Amino acid sequence: MKKIVNPWKGIKDYFCFGCAPDNEAGVKMEFYEDGEDIVSVWHPEPKYQGWKDTLHGGIQAVLLDEICAWAIARKLQTAGVTSKMETRYLKPVMTTDDHIIIRARIREKHRNLVTVDARIDNIKGETCTQAVCTYFTFSEEKARKEMYFKGCHTVDEEAGTA
Repeated sequence: MKKIVNPWKGIKDYFCFGCAPDNEAGVKMEFYEDGEDIVSVWHPEPKYQGWKDTLHGGIQAVLLDEICAWAIARKLQTAGVTSKMETRYLKPVMTTDDHIIIRARIREKHRNLVTVDARIDNIKGETCTQAVCTYFTFSEEKARKEMYFKGCHTVDEEAGTA
């Protein structure tokens, strides 16, 4: 897996709940590229629970939505916004697990609409939650001007070793 560099890090007033490293209330996700998939290894904490020891469904939705956005940033080199998200909660995600794996892959693209499949797997590798997200993607010009998107690269690519 190749670590993806956060293209928004260092931008003034960047406090994305999903991926900003300096948002104290946020979930501070980091991302990796694994073939066609974008992956995040995330460590659940009790402060994000709904029921005792169970990750809140809204937080699960945040994790899934965020990784879908990063799949678009990395694979399509643009930014977008969620237009629709369908989430299926199959089994509890435990806040007592050391980590969970969130994974996303682009299913299809039609003009500026992109469908992304995502899932959360527990520490045993069992799929607990699935989502299908539809994103409205922006032109390269709009992504750069309005979303401050400067491209999404891996650490290796930025170091010139890819």
